[in-house]
Amino acid sequence: MFSTFRLIFIFCLGLLFVSAVVPTVESKKKSPKNSLKIVCLDAGHGGKDPGCMGPKGSHEGKVTLKIILELGRQLKEEYPDLKVIYTRDTDDFIELNERANIANRNKADLFISVHCNAAANKAAYGTETYTMGLHKTDGNLNVAKRENSVILQEKDYEKTYNGFDPNSPLAHIMMANYQSAFMASSVKFASKVEEQFLKNYQRKSFGVKQAGFLVIWRTAMPSVLIETGFLTNPEEENYLASEKGQKEVAEGIAKAFKQYKEEIERLKNSL
Repeated sequence: MFSTFRLIFIFCLGLLFVSAVVPTVESKKKSPKNSLKIVCLDAGHGGKDPGCMGPKGSHEGKVTLKIILELGRQLKEEYPDLKVIYTRDTDDFIELNERANIANRNKADLFISVHCNAAANKAAYGTETYTMGLHKTDGNLNVAKRENSVILQEKDYEKTYNGFDPNSPLAHIMMANYQSAFMASSVKFASKVEEQFLKNYQRKSFGVKQAGFLVIWRTAMPSVLIETGFLTNPEEENYLASEKGQKEVAEGIAKAFKQYKEEIERLKNSL
């Protein structure tokens, strides 16, 4: 009897050891082999480059920073294992070229740049999300020119950007072909962002557009530039400068990220 008892005891210990060491099927499902693991968040402008300014004194660089930090907080709360990289987390000036370098060095799977729009027409309002591509309209080109003009504040910008002239339409068109390898994924994410803004937050959406932005030109991953609204419109300035508005904008992008992440991982793991 004693020997039988010992055998049963040893057998039970063996079962406990196996269950502790061998992962269950359920635990494996929690970590897809091709998951989106790293996202780079970029707050447009900052420091000596305040960006556009609202009629009530709001600076684009400060508004975008608050939105980006809130977006990062929400993403980490939803995905604790997600690595969130910031091109800046303070009100500092970061060169456009370095923003792309930060994303590339960290091997980001997605690059999200957040901005606020501006227009001579103070009644202009709404959101639009850009990917790299040929300019379809003069309006797209003008937005790209405004966002790219920040390089004039950078030292040796002509050398850094291979003689790129931010005021030349031809230069923008030539650079727009660079990111063609990531175009489909960029458009996929951009579409989800605009859909969130329109359907869940009742924002006016101008949809997904294409233009040549230096900040996403050299990123080696799907990349978008989100114009979250017109800071030059007093009502939109109130919204974007408010905690409620910043939280909602971040929420919309975070929900789009969740949809995109699940879709990309489902596609990759089905191959």
